[in-house]
This record gives sequence, C-alpha cells and structure tokens, in this order.
Amino acid sequence: MLESFPLMYRCIRTIVIAAGCAYCQTSPQALLDKAVAAQQAGNLDEAVGIYRSLIEKYPRIAELRSNLGAALAGEGHYSEAVTEYKQALELKPDPAVRLNLALAYYKAEQLPLAVEALKQARVDAPANQQVLTVLADSYLRLGQNKQVIDLLTPVQSGDPENPAFNYLLGTALVRDGQAAKGQVIIEKILKHGDSAQAHLLMGITKFTAKDFAGALEDFQKAVDLNPELPDLYSYYGLALLTTGDQSGARKAFEQELRRDPNNFDANLRMGVLLRRDQANEEALKFLEHALRIRPGDFGVRYQIACIELARQRLEPARQELEALVKEAPEFTEAHVTLATVYFRQKKKVEAERERAIVLKLNAQKQAQEPGAMQSQ
Repeated sequence: MLESFPLMYRCIRTIVIAAGCAYCQTSPQALLDKAVAAQQAGNLDEAVGIYRSLIEKYPRIAELRSNLGAALAGEGHYSEAVTEYKQALELKPDPAVRLNLALAYYKAEQLPLAVEALKQARVDAPANQQVLTVLADSYLRLGQNKQVIDLLTPVQSGDPENPAFNYLLGTALVRDGQAAKGQVIIEKILKHGDSAQAHLLMGITKFTAKDFAGALEDFQKAVDLNPELPDLYSYYGLALLTTGDQSGARKAFEQELRRDPNNFDANLRMGVLLRRDQANEEALKFLEHALRIRPGDFGVRYQIACIELARQRLEPARQELEALVKEAPEFTEAHVTLATVYFRQKKKVEAERERAIVLKLNAQKQAQEPGAMQSQ
C-alpha cells in the first residue's frame, strides 16, 4: 500500500554518523549521487549519513530533507521522517512530500494527523487511489465509520470491483449497523470465491445483530482461511469473550497484538481483562497505548479512571470522570463510577446528583427498548 516507502519493514538499526569529515574531499553533486544510489540499493544507513552531512552544509535545500525523510521512513524512523518532511515543506511546498508526510504519520500511528495530511493530499490528487485507501483505513482505525462511508460510497460506485474499497466500505457499513448495504458489499466479495474477508464482514454483521454464536462461527472460518487478516483476531476475541470464553479471548487478543501491536481494540480489551484480574500496572500499559492510537477515546479514558479508583487515587479519577460525563453526558457507567468517587470523597451532594442522573438515564433507556410502549 505504501509505495513511497518500499523498505518500511526493514529492522531498525542505530544510526552512527561521523559528522561530515568522511566526505570532505568529495563534491556535493557526487555525494548526492552516492546517497541516492545507496538509498535505491537499500543501504539506508549510508544514505542517511550522507544526507545529514549535506544538510549540515546546505540546510535550506528542500529536496535533501525530503530524501532524508524517505530514507528514515524506509528504516522505520517515522517520527524523524515527519520532522524532515515538515522542514522540507516549509522550504518548498510539494504535493509528493505532503503525501509522504501523511504516510509517515499513518505508519507512526498518529492517525488524526495522518487524516488531516491525507485530506490535503486528496485535494492535490483527488483520483489517487493510495490516498483514498489510506485515508479510509485511517478513518476506520479511528472508529469513524460514517466518514469511511461518505468517502468511499461515491468512489466505489464508479469502481465497483475494487477489492480494497469494497472491503473498507463493507467493514464500515457493518460496523455502522447498515446490515443490508453491507450485505451487498459482502456479496461482491463472495463473487470472487469464499474468503476470509467475507466471513469477517458476515461475522461483524451477526455480532452487531447480537447473533454471537453465528458471529463466532464466521470468525472461526475466517481464521481458518487467513489468520493474518487485519483485525480478525480482535473480533474473534470479542466473540469468544461475549460467549463466555475469557481465556480463549485473551489468547486471541494476544495473537492480534503479535500481528499488529497497534490494534486499538486488542489493546483496549487486553487492558480491560487485566484490570478485571487486578493487574492494574500491566493493564495501564495497554490502555495508554490504546489512547495514543485513538486520542480522547471515551472507553479507554473510562478504564484508566477505573484503575485510578482501584489504586485509591481518587482525585485523578474524579477529574477524568468529570471530564468524561461533560463530554459524553449519556455515558451511564461513567456517572455510576463518578458517584462512587464522590461517596468515597464524602461529597454526598455531588454523589446523589450523579445517582439521580443514572436513574434518569436508565429510565430513558428502558423507555426506548422494543415493547416498552406496549407494556405501559
């Protein structure tokens, strides 16, 4: 997918650079040619060293910083690559460099920044399929299903057999509860034969409809067909957890994290399971990592607040929960836990206020349930 960085998964090594002196007798053009040749040959350490020596002498040449950014990204140093790309863009606006910046943000798991950069890259190149695919995947990983649907629906109608678009759009539709539209996409995928992607989407559809046993069956079929499919073990673990197999769920989440340490749901669920086992310090590592992937996520912040409460750190718990109920006033569990914090802090008036809010929210929820009107 990331054509700009063909060596993205090469093992990261420590770069040791002797400042410029090794190249003193060589002309700048010869050094540049040598750096480009080293980069194309995959000798990224050498390329990085030469680019850095050139930048020391010529700090305001945008192309040098852009090339250095690409070499750093090729070794997996995405944060350093971001710095170089940004400096290159300050010196000279360039759509290709802007796209590379977006891709570096994406691989560094700075997804909100990736989205903003990709939106600009889309303005520069509206028909670029790589931009559309990575932007849609960024939205999906941020849990922004409606943005995926809005982005890909018009594109997919003009390219109905594009497998990447079909899979991303189908996933967003079934996650958003649009089962009928999602089924249309699933059928398009199934036209090319029984596939892990189709079973994953069918499993998500069944899970959303609370057919947990049926979802588990489809996720198992997907695992049998392609255990490397992104997000698969995360959903499989969730289905196992919902059907009562906590041990199996934990193994599934661990398997997902071995494949992708930055999977949001697997990090969150591992944090929740560890918190329930009172392994708070270990749980916090997973939850904090999940929060870096999706900054501000309500569910992760709530779990962290619960850990603070369990550790008797009442004031940090109170501050986080007060912020949560302000931002998400219908988050019932946050109100419940905030009432507990207030009671422990002997703030009876505030605690009773939260209890009243919980009663009101529960009453509203019951009134909205199927059959509620008939029973009155």
